Amino acid sequence: MDINWNIIGVVAILVLVLVVLTIRKNLREKKKLENLLNNDFKKAEKTDVDADDAANEK
Repeated sequence: MDINWNIIGVVAILVLVLVVLTIRKNLREKKKLENLLNNDFKKAEKTDVDADDAANEK
């Protein structure tokens, strides 16, 4: 039984390219998600009046 090294080589290269592209896409998506989570939040409004806080005096 002969082993066709050409076909094995082509398949190995295609698998390697697929792995590299998948890793790069995941890194981009991770960066987008990290930016979204870091920048997409609303500050909680302070509803309680703190008696010791001088800024709340009227």
